[in-house]
Amino acid sequence: MKRFQLEHIIRAGGSIADDEEIIVLGSSSILAQFPNISEEVLVSIEADVFPKNKPDMADLIDGCIGELSPFHQAFGYYAHGVGKETAGNLPRGWDRRLFPIRNENTGGVTGFCLEIHDLAAGKYVAGRKKDLQFISSLIAHGMVKHKTLLRRIEKLEISMKLKEKIRQRIMADFKKAKSRGTVSEAMTQQKAY
Repeated sequence: MKRFQLEHIIRAGGSIADDEEIIVLGSSSILAQFPNISEEVLVSIEADVFPKNKPDMADLIDGCIGELSPFHQAFGYYAHGVGKETAGNLPRGWDRRLFPIRNENTGGVTGFCLEIHDLAAGKYVAGRKKDLQFISSLIAHGMVKHKTLLRRIEKLEISMKLKEKIRQRIMADFKKAKSRGTVSEAMTQQKAY
């Protein structure tokens, strides 16, 4: 997904839900901090969204511009309307670290996107193969900071056993990237937490 495509989804989602604020979760949220991210890193064609002030309208967004909808068929990307509970696997305080996208292309609607370390922490909790590959790519491209990521893991509301498993995975992922010499400087990171 490209930044302009996410902006289109934000605009369409806001119009459908009659809400000027859309929360963007999932890997596409990275486009707020890294608008020119390589397709090598972000391969997703969907954006997980819900209207901030009308979360019950997420199903309508899913029905109108979701997978296999005429919107998807016309543009090749789509929105996945999700419930607010989807954010349950994110570090405490994630909603205070959001990055906004609001410009002419969003039509007056603001998309609030996850900060990259919150996104990575949530992906570690999900633990699917595609999530772990995504995080490895973020680390290899120098887009996440080791210590910041470990601090975010501490803010997860999960068992200590799972936290330890994730910490071990993070250590291994950074070690692997370093041994391959693929860890590069962060690409135009806008904020450090």
